[in-house]
Amino acid sequence: MIIDLRSDTVTKPTKGMLEAMMTAEVGDDVYKEDPTVNALEQRLAKMFGKDQALFFPTGSMANQTALKLHTNPGEQVICDKYAHIYNYEGGGASFNSGISCKLIDGDRGMFTAAQVAESINPPDFYHSPLTTLVEVENTTNKGGGACWDFAELQRIKEVCDAHNLGYHLDGARLWNALANTNETAKDYGQLFDTISVCLSKGLGCPMGSVLIGNNDVMKGALRVRKILGGGMRQVGYVAAAGVYALDHHMDRLAEDHKKANEIGAVLEEMSIIKKVEPIDTNIVIFELEPHVDESEFLKQLSDSDIHIIGMGSNKLRMVTHLDYTDEMHDRLLQILNDF
Repeated sequence: MIIDLRSDTVTKPTKGMLEAMMTAEVGDDVYKEDPTVNALEQRLAKMFGKDQALFFPTGSMANQTALKLHTNPGEQVICDKYAHIYNYEGGGASFNSGISCKLIDGDRGMFTAAQVAESINPPDFYHSPLTTLVEVENTTNKGGGACWDFAELQRIKEVCDAHNLGYHLDGARLWNALANTNETAKDYGQLFDTISVCLSKGLGCPMGSVLIGNNDVMKGALRVRKILGGGMRQVGYVAAAGVYALDHHMDRLAEDHKKANEIGAVLEEMSIIKKVEPIDTNIVIFELEPHVDESEFLKQLSDSDIHIIGMGSNKLRMVTHLDYTDEMHDRLLQILNDF
């Protein structure tokens, strides 16, 4: 039994999802003639209360398109130092949009409205980049799956409105946040100008992300996707996986969160563990004691067919997901208890 907790992207399509994919009605999406893609986009736009949505092959491409829609070259986006758009999208903000990132030193990838206000460059001071966008990630990847306080997101929105700034949500794991809080998709749709959501993480699809927004912001999205190489043909076979996941995989996310918390509780009792970060959703980040060799710890787990991510500096990560079964969970907890 191989237990792969490196990420929630390692899942395989379920039997039901594969059947939905193989029986999907398809067309040429470049001509916007794929009925399954159109249905997925319309469903997500309605779910978030926005005018339209656009299907992308990857979350990075969806985020990069959003940055392009909100900014012009030479301008600046405010984001956290842990932000995915800054750390894990290959420098795309500068390469694709010619913009820089103003990094906030937040808490587990989250910051405050006051910090945003302090980070805005004076618009009439032409020596500094013009601030035009604020970007938020919920849940936070590098922050250990942390969920934002919605009231703080509302306060940040007030700052954005006061300074005429765009507001983008990287919602790659927004499904996990929605499963853990009282807010709805429409609540987020009313707050943010653009939202990207990922189908290949918590929902278990083989690929796909969707960018959602109103017509005024999204009018150039199709062209930007084309420029980035994202034109796709009979992609309804993949979009069908997204439709299936929305129908069948949303309610079970709480199971992943429960297992993550149970893993964290066992780690807390291990003498070789220095610290376990707070666990809100399905990501467990923990730190080994200084005398423990990270590579040796990873090797011992690997020898037991358990695979996790080493983040450096003795910090490691586990992510629970659709393919992490109860049997795997019991075995992992037993191995950790016996470590």
